[in-house]
Order: sequence, then C-alpha cells, then structure tokens
Amino acid sequence: MPKEEKMTIVVTRNFLLWCTVINYVVLLVWFLVFVFAHDWMLRIHGRWFRLSRDQFDALHYAGMSIFKIGIILFNLVPFIVLSILA
Repeated sequence: MPKEEKMTIVVTRNFLLWCTVINYVVLLVWFLVFVFAHDWMLRIHGRWFRLSRDQFDALHYAGMSIFKIGIILFNLVPFIVLSILA
C-alpha cells in the first residue's frame, strides 16, 4: 500500500474513532439527563407538545435507540472495517 493511502486510512480510522466516542458521550449525557432529570425534561417538552408521560418515555427510548443504531452503523462498523484493513 502506498504511504499516502495508508495515512488516509489512519486519519479516517482516527476520525471515526473520535466520532464514535463523542457520539457515545452525547448518548450517555442524554440517558443520564433522561434518568435523573426526567420530570424537568417532561415539563420543558410539555410546554411545546401535548405528550403523556408514556408517550414522552417511548419517544425518548426510540430516539436513543435510533441514535445508537446510527452510531454503530455509521461510525463503529466503518472504524472496525478500517482497523481490519490497516
């Protein structure tokens, strides 16, 4: 492999690693705020949307699930593939 191509793979792999880490930190903060400030979040969102407590919980659970799947598909899997190739 030419040196330029190898450097590009290393840079891309590092980029994907940091994207994965930062996205998981965002997901963790979202989860922690959801768990420890649930009622505050419900009041804030209740000003804008008419959601029951169950709807609010379901929406956040689905949002966190979709976000986590996105992290895995678009950051973690490409990182693993580039790590294998490098």
